[in-house]
Amino acid sequence: MLKIAPRPVWILLALLSTSAALASLILTPWLNLDPCHLCIFQRLLFMLMALLATAAALAESPGGSRLAVQVSALALLALAAVGAGVAAYQSWLQFQPVDTVSCVGGQLGPIERLVEWLGQQAPSLFLASGFCEDRELVILGLSLANWAFFLFVLTLAVTAWTLWQGRRTPRATRF
Repeated sequence: MLKIAPRPVWILLALLSTSAALASLILTPWLNLDPCHLCIFQRLLFMLMALLATAAALAESPGGSRLAVQVSALALLALAAVGAGVAAYQSWLQFQPVDTVSCVGGQLGPIERLVEWLGQQAPSLFLASGFCEDRELVILGLSLANWAFFLFVLTLAVTAWTLWQGRRTPRATRF
């Protein structure tokens, strides 16, 4: 059975999440993209996931707290699940015929209110100016929301697998 030390996995997940957040920050001004509320929320999730994966990697070091690893990993699992749901919803919006659905209208939901507040605090990071149903950038036939869904699901699977492996292997015998 494949046995991989958990610390490199946490580091890899931290790098993956950091890369996704940085890519969205770089591509937005470079390609003159207009991110929507869901895009910005996913960016925030990737930032938080990078911090949690880093915390898990640090706690996994010798003398680290097993509880800290588990709490960080469970929070990472939860954020990846939320992110997958948000990215799936945005992908669904983008696959609908043009002008049939929109994320705009009515009262702002909790995600939109959070993004609006963050946009007022740090506009360069969190200002939403686009529509969720727009597919502004397509790479290999997939929108950025589709790619984000893939990354969230990958993070979800790898985190669950790493937690499962850690549960089955005593800490002293892992390498």
